[in-house]
Amino acid sequence: MKRWLVGVLVVLGLALAQFKAEYKLSVVVGPNTAWGMGAQRFADLVREKTGGRVNIKVYYSGQLFAGQQTNEFQLLRTGVADFALGSTINWSPQVKELNLFNLPFFFPSYKELDAVEEGQAGKAIFQRLRQLGVEPLAWGENGYRQLTNSKRPVRTPEDLAGLKIRVVGAPIFIDTFRALGANPTSMNWAEVLTALQQGVIDGQENPIVGVIIPYKLWELGQRYLTLWNYAIDPVIFAASAATWRTFPPEVQKAVQEAALEAARYQKALARVGTDDGAALRYLNALGVKVEIPDPIAYLEAQGVQVTALTPAEIGRFRERVSGVVQRWMAEIGSTLVVQAEADKKRAR
Repeated sequence: MKRWLVGVLVVLGLALAQFKAEYKLSVVVGPNTAWGMGAQRFADLVREKTGGRVNIKVYYSGQLFAGQQTNEFQLLRTGVADFALGSTINWSPQVKELNLFNLPFFFPSYKELDAVEEGQAGKAIFQRLRQLGVEPLAWGENGYRQLTNSKRPVRTPEDLAGLKIRVVGAPIFIDTFRALGANPTSMNWAEVLTALQQGVIDGQENPIVGVIIPYKLWELGQRYLTLWNYAIDPVIFAASAATWRTFPPEVQKAVQEAALEAARYQKALARVGTDDGAALRYLNALGVKVEIPDPIAYLEAQGVQVTALTPAEIGRFRERVSGVVQRWMAEIGSTLVVQAEADKKRAR
């Protein structure tokens, strides 16, 4: 009996030994954003679904990559981070296929975006990430990227002329804003708030729910908002392949389920007030209290002047960046672009 008990304890010890005391998850933003809340939801669900065997600590605001947000993918694939809820924008310098989501005006609706993520193009992108040492788990979202500035309303490309606009350090964004006549400035998010406050830059582009409201950019002089949905910002729940391989199949299954559940929650948070109402209905069904159900009305109440572009006005911007779109489609790869176009067509 004693020998049997010792054997059981040894087996249990070996089973427990394969799990680390802490698994690190990287996220570029703070905990008060839809993105950050999605990361914590994932960590909580993983702990619950694995019976406490996998304990994830969320490292917010780029703590793991020291402010250089485009380094996050490299940290994940090398195992410095075990998990990440990473932006396709920040990862695109290392994974050219992710620039599909950065193509200006390529995704006119959430419906078409969802179709691409769930379709052949999304599957191809996930396979590419696996080839690079990252295990993708689910699609989340930061939202459509809108433009803010401190100088004037922007309704035409001419209104952008000369404005210093902060963009992420991905070349396609530099190309896009140069084509529109602006003066794009690449800057890590950790530096942006101070730069806005000091007037080093005139404006920036980011999602309303994901960034503009949580960081109260109107208090930093960003009094003009242009709604143009020029780019979408998916985020990906992912694990380092090195970490993923250490998990037995039942734990992998539990982590995958946690990611899918957290992704639906996180995506709903990011879309509240900017979709057809489905996000708010879903969150209400979960019993989640949504403090700002109408983000546009909320911003206007803060004194922000909102300019919503018409389809014809968006068309003028689209014409200006047509050359950028063609160049970057070639860089991304024609096969993936064709797959994405087919996925979008099925959603219409």
